[in-house]
Amino acid sequence: MDAKKKKKLKQLGGRVTTVKEFLKLTDEDMAVIEARISIAAAIRKGRTEAGLTQAELAKRIGSSQARVAKMEGGDPQASLESMIRALGATGYRARLKITRHKAA
Repeated sequence: MDAKKKKKLKQLGGRVTTVKEFLKLTDEDMAVIEARISIAAAIRKGRTEAGLTQAELAKRIGSSQARVAKMEGGDPQASLESMIRALGATGYRARLKITRHKAA
């Protein structure tokens, strides 16, 4: 948000915050959300690069088109396991990088 819009918002009594602060999410919550978003985007990219429809990808993984749509949307109802499986069916592989973060 640019400075002019931020100033006007504050003058009107609003506040600028992050999703994490607004929803009172922990660092752990954010880590899961960020992982889910990254995997969802990779599924969508892999599917389109492979020239597959959601229905075709669903058939490959023994699921439904609606479930693939949820995976691509990062829906929490889609398990990370099924998302990784869908990613693999597009020709991609997930590689997990684990790092230590500094406590706040």
